[in-house]
Amino acid sequence: MRLPMHGPMHFQMGTADLYPATANAHEDIRQAILKASAEHKNVLLVFGGNWCIDCHLLDLYFHDPGNASLLSANYVLVDVNIGEYDRNLDIVRKYGIPLSKGVPALVVLDGAGRVLYAQRNAEFENMRVQDASAVTAFLQKWKPRLGHKRAATHRKSQVSEARPGAPGAL
Repeated sequence: MRLPMHGPMHFQMGTADLYPATANAHEDIRQAILKASAEHKNVLLVFGGNWCIDCHLLDLYFHDPGNASLLSANYVLVDVNIGEYDRNLDIVRKYGIPLSKGVPALVVLDGAGRVLYAQRNAEFENMRVQDASAVTAFLQKWKPRLGHKRAATHRKSQVSEARPGAPGAL
């Protein structure tokens, strides 16, 4: 079977250890949420395993020149190792990822750790027949909106002004 090619494709695994066995996914996610909150970004969880070709392709597309700046400007990326479908299953359950439909599977959290998107239908499971533009569309769709950042900052200033005795209160 010949796969459709969308422009030149040079496949080379960026890193064979995309999902290190020694990673602490719980702590990585906790730290990512803190960083995302401070930097007004979203958290992008990518569930997969080193054995998964589609996971490596997705990672290549994330770091494609057209997507790398979009990713770094808007997301804190956390690769969550599922091992051989036997690791971090509590996190998989927490976010409702149907591993039976395959990986990679994606979850987007806001800076407070709230789920904005959780993949349910194997949208990225077959990256071999997709291209970087599918990743671009996803990153564009789920990036934080500038208006939300301003509104959150504005709400914080309103709260401190309204609280009697707060610094800067009227």
